[in-house]
Amino acid sequence: MDMKRIVEASRSFAAPYRITDGRKFRLKDCDPDDIANFKEADRQRAKDALALGTQALAELQDKLYAQNQWGLLLIFQAMDAAGKDGAIKHVMSGVNPQGCQVFSFKSPSSEELDHDFMWRCAHNLPERGRIGIFNRSYYEEVLAVRVHPDYLRRQNLPPSLVTKDIWQERFEDIGNFERYLTRNGFKVIKFYLNVSRDEQKKRFLERLENPEKNWKFSAADASERSYWKDYAKAYEEMIEATASKHAPWYVVPADNKWFTRVVVAAAIIDALDSLDLDYPKVSEAQKKELAAARTTLLEE
Repeated sequence: MDMKRIVEASRSFAAPYRITDGRKFRLKDCDPDDIANFKEADRQRAKDALALGTQALAELQDKLYAQNQWGLLLIFQAMDAAGKDGAIKHVMSGVNPQGCQVFSFKSPSSEELDHDFMWRCAHNLPERGRIGIFNRSYYEEVLAVRVHPDYLRRQNLPPSLVTKDIWQERFEDIGNFERYLTRNGFKVIKFYLNVSRDEQKKRFLERLENPEKNWKFSAADASERSYWKDYAKAYEEMIEATASKHAPWYVVPADNKWFTRVVVAAAIIDALDSLDLDYPKVSEAQKKELAAARTTLLEE
């Protein structure tokens, strides 16, 4: 495996989907059906690329774990049925579970509501040497909570703090939090899996018509579709406000799952490679200890 070639290809492949300055970002400019230079008939080529990517990820993750200096936080956000679970499963399939932590954030509990809005996520940040994956995150606080005002009322905030500026204030808090993480050795990259409304409908119908997938569907999934435009606006403003060089967003086309996974893998490879990872160097004293241990074992 030519790691240098894979890293260079990954960086180039992921670059068109990376947002580091959201001031000119417009969601309507992003095509959910985009497959770059692939064709529909190239699925096998994409699968081969993903297989190479997962091998590269495994090697980079092993160095991350051994070096134990950096941590990597991956945040996945999307509308329902966009493929977050599948992307996480397939892209991270070769990573050592010991060095990877996955957290899925559902509706907050009463305990979580009694804390600040980032508490439950901060409570589950990855340790150094590990990859932390958030399936949804504190970004729900400027998405679902914004689209559904009742959710905000349940947080029991002092009325004087719930002003027209609350979303901008939360954007600022999130930006400061992510800057804080990067200054402490935790790289943050964020994925918005951009699925179209038509493709979501198709996937919902597949879940309803396939008994083995019925468990994936809930009535709430369908009802949320009526808020599609509200969510689109919230996502656009979120990315516009929180994309940065130190914590970029990747707006990943999600109508073709096979393509989504290649983009996600490429972005993670690029992020890990940027950390200049390597296995710890063994000192001369340690080398002598290792030599002595080898001698002892051979003499048994």
